[in-house]
Amino acid sequence: MSVDYTGESGAGVRVVKLGAHIGARIEGVRLGGELDGETVAAIRAALHEHKVIFFRGQHQLTEDGQYEFAQLLGSPTTPHPTVTSAGVKSLAIDSRHSRANTWHTDVTFVDRVPKASILRAVALPSYGGSTTWASTVAAYNSLPEPLQRLAESLRARHTNQYDYAADAEDHPDENTRAYRREFESKYFETEHPVVHVHPETGERALLLGCFVKQIVGLPSNESQALFRLFQDRVTRLEHTTRWNWSLGDVAIWDNHATQHYAIDDYDGSEHRRLTRITLAGNVPVGVDGASSTVIAGNAEYYSPVDTRTRAA
Repeated sequence: MSVDYTGESGAGVRVVKLGAHIGARIEGVRLGGELDGETVAAIRAALHEHKVIFFRGQHQLTEDGQYEFAQLLGSPTTPHPTVTSAGVKSLAIDSRHSRANTWHTDVTFVDRVPKASILRAVALPSYGGSTTWASTVAAYNSLPEPLQRLAESLRARHTNQYDYAADAEDHPDENTRAYRREFESKYFETEHPVVHVHPETGERALLLGCFVKQIVGLPSNESQALFRLFQDRVTRLEHTTRWNWSLGDVAIWDNHATQHYAIDDYDGSEHRRLTRITLAGNVPVGVDGASSTVIAGNAEYYSPVDTRTRAA
């Protein structure tokens, strides 16, 4: 199924749906900072509907062009709250330092969760290295009503010390150890609602992923059991879409409505590098109207809070 839009320039924007719950390919758009308002509106509408959208062959984009395009969609954050060595305008997602092969929503260990991420393929392995996204809206909607009510009553603590069975020095590779030390160089912990209300669409979505340390108020075994119950619902294959990258591809995802996983199925001799820009988001709000709360760390220098758009 596809939907066509026409912007002020007369160029057509074609949205090709990739799955029932998540994913669309956008055709007829050359990304950059010069896009007209109607085209940007069509991209934003497709993102809210399909949660993650893909653009093939955007070879004209540089880091500056990616940043200028990002500014049309929102306010870019600094690249990362703790990792400052991997870029000034964008964060380098580089396999020589880390491989994000865990399910996560970006930067949930701070209170101001980014609203979207824009990822551009710069260097790719000769095989493998695809990325999978999951709709946290579809996951919530698929829960039986009693489980929805249970999830809505829960809160979870997220931290940037996200691997609770290991620390930085347990990794065999020095580049990976150095990256992990930088990632954990300042401690952040935030308590979020397990179900939050999307600030622009009003949809309800699960807010979980690998940064979750504990479900609040529960001992560790019950906390882990409930986390797995809801997290497994997110990653059901029916709620996912998988993208096989080509050089010049760009993916944009609604960080308030998705998780993602970079598939580590290529050898160490292969190199994968993408550049990511995130857009400032809001402080999540639960179904009961209660906002997320900071336990440790101040993220004001990382990102402003986006309060411009609220669901009706």
